[in-house]
Amino acid sequence: MPTQTIFTERHQQFTQAEQAAQRQHNQLAFWRLVWFIGSVATCWLFIQFNQQLGAVITLLAGLTGFLVLMKKHQIVRYKRDLNHQLAFVNQDEAARLKRQYLRPETGEQFANSTHYYSGDLDVFGKHSLFRLLNRTHTYEGQKRLSSWLKAPSASDSIRLRQEAANELKPQIEWRQQFEALAYVESAINRTPDALVRWATAEVPSLPGYLLIIRFVFPAITLGLFVGWLMGYVQGGAVLLGLAAHGLVLSQLSGRTKEVSEQTFEISAALRSFRTLFQQAEQVEGEAVRLKAIRQALASDKQIASEAIGQLGRLTEGLNFRRNPYFFLLFGIATLWDIQYLVQLERWRKDYGPSLSRWFEALGELEALNSLAGFAYAHPAYATPTIVDDQFTLDITSAAHPLLAQNRSIANSLILRGSGKTILITGSNMSGKSTFLRTVGANVVLALAGAVVSAERFICSPVRVFTSMRTQDSLEESTSSFYAELKRLQTLIGLSKQVATASPGLSTKELPVLYFLDEILKGTNSADRHRGAEALIRQLHQTTASGFVSTHDLELGQLTDADGFVRNYHFQSDLNNGELVFDYKLRNGICESFNASQLMKAIGIEMDIVQK
Repeated sequence: MPTQTIFTERHQQFTQAEQAAQRQHNQLAFWRLVWFIGSVATCWLFIQFNQQLGAVITLLAGLTGFLVLMKKHQIVRYKRDLNHQLAFVNQDEAARLKRQYLRPETGEQFANSTHYYSGDLDVFGKHSLFRLLNRTHTYEGQKRLSSWLKAPSASDSIRLRQEAANELKPQIEWRQQFEALAYVESAINRTPDALVRWATAEVPSLPGYLLIIRFVFPAITLGLFVGWLMGYVQGGAVLLGLAAHGLVLSQLSGRTKEVSEQTFEISAALRSFRTLFQQAEQVEGEAVRLKAIRQALASDKQIASEAIGQLGRLTEGLNFRRNPYFFLLFGIATLWDIQYLVQLERWRKDYGPSLSRWFEALGELEALNSLAGFAYAHPAYATPTIVDDQFTLDITSAAHPLLAQNRSIANSLILRGSGKTILITGSNMSGKSTFLRTVGANVVLALAGAVVSAERFICSPVRVFTSMRTQDSLEESTSSFYAELKRLQTLIGLSKQVATASPGLSTKELPVLYFLDEILKGTNSADRHRGAEALIRQLHQTTASGFVSTHDLELGQLTDADGFVRNYHFQSDLNNGELVFDYKLRNGICESFNASQLMKAIGIEMDIVQK
C-alpha cells in the first residue's frame, strides 16, 4: 500500500478516535456538574432537617465521587489529546511526501554561516534536510540529529545507525506513539542543561540535624497551634515556633532558590518525560544501538522512567514555594523547603550521575526514529553502501531529496579515486547547480545514516565542502568575490590534510568532497580561467575530489591533457522559439548555450552588436 494512503487512513482513524474521546469528555463534564449540584443540594437538605450525620456522609460521598469523576475526566482528556497528536503526526507525514511541512522546527538554531556546507545544501531552514528528516521533539533529540547532518561519522557508526533505523522502520505503531507522547507537553523541547548541572554539581551535603528538625519542629508547632485553639497556649508561643521555622529556612534560602531556578522550567515537562522514557524502554530490536539505548535506560537497578517520574514529583512539589500565599500559609509551618531539599539531595545521590546519560540515550533514539520514519515514508529510497577502501561515489538515478518525486529528474554518475574533478558545463537554468546540490544533499544524508533519493548509492566517508552561495557583506566590508576566495582558501587548507579512507580514520582526516558552483564568477574571464585551472590542478595533488560547474569551456580541455578531469554537461534546446530543458546529465562539454536567447526574451536587442 502506498505510504500516502497509509498516512491518510491513519489520520482518519485517529481523528475519529479523538472525536469519540471528545464526546466522552463532554459527557463526563456534564455528569461531574450534575454530581456536584446533587451532592451540595442533598447535603443542604440534610442540614435543614438537622441530620448532621447524613450531611457528613453525603459530603464525603460527594467528594469521593467527584474526585473519581475528575480522575476519569483527566484520563479521557489525555486520551483525546494523544489521539489528536497521533492524527497530526500522520497528517504531517502525508504533507512531507509533497514536501510541505506542518511542524515549525527548522533547525536554524543549529546553523552556522561559516559551516562547510550547511548553507549551500539547505541542511537547515524552512525547506531543508533537517525539516525533512526531523521527527524529534526533545532538545537532545534535535541536537543529536543536527550533529549527524553537520559532520561526517565513522563508517562503523553510520552502519550501526542504518541497522537500528532498519529495525525501527516497520514499527510504525511504536514510532508514532513515541512521537505523539512528546507532543502532549510543549515544554518537553526545553534544554535539560540546567537540570543536569544541578544533578551533577558537587555541593556540600545538608547538615545532619536537619533530618531530625524537619520532623520535630513541625510536630511541636502543630502541638502549639492545637493548644492555642483549645485555649491552653498563648498565641505568642505559636508565633515563636513559626519564627524558629523561618530562621531555619533562611539559612538554606540561597540553596533552595538555586535548586528551584535550575528545575522550575523543566519540572512541568518531567511528567511527560516519564511517559516518553517508558516508551523508549519498550523499544524492540536486536540492533546494537537499540540494545545500548535499552541498557542505558534500565541498568544497575536504575530504571530511567521511574527515576524521572520521582524527580518530576519532587521538583513540582518544591516549586510550590514560588507561590507566596502557599509559602506563607503552609510552607513555613511545614518546613516545606527542607522536606523537599532532603529528598532531592537523596535523589541526586542515587541518580544524578545517570541523568545526562538518560537524556543522551533518549535523544539518540529520537534521532534514530527520524531516520526510520524517513525511510518508512520513502520505501523506494536506497540504503547507501558505505565503503572504506579508495574514495568512491557511485550513484544510480539520484534525485534531489527536497523536491517532490513528480518534480525531480534523476541522474547517474561514478567518481572514483583521489584528486579527480567532475567538470560540468551547460546553459543557464539547465540544472548544473541543482545537480551539485542533488549529489551533495544525498551524500550528507548517507553520512548521517539515512536513506537517499536514489536507486543505488555507494560512497566513502568524506568531508563535504561547498562554495555555491557566496554573498557580499556590508558589515564585514566583503565583496562576493572576496567571500568566494575566503571559501576557497578554507578548501585549500582542508585538502592539504593528507588522508586515505580507512575504518579507523578520524573524521578530521577524511578526504574532501567539494562542490564548486560557477567557480570564480566575480572576476574577468581571463583571470577566472587561470585561477580555476590552477585550483583544479592544485586539488589534483591532494586526496580531495569533487565537482566544478562553469561556463568556461576551455577548462574542459584539461581532460585531454591530464585525464584527471571528466566532462559532463546539461543542455537546452530551442523549440518553436521556446527554451526546453530535460535536466539530464550527458557526457562531454556543452556545445549549446542559451544566454543570448534569454537576453532577447527580456528585450535586449542582441542584433545591435552585429550591426
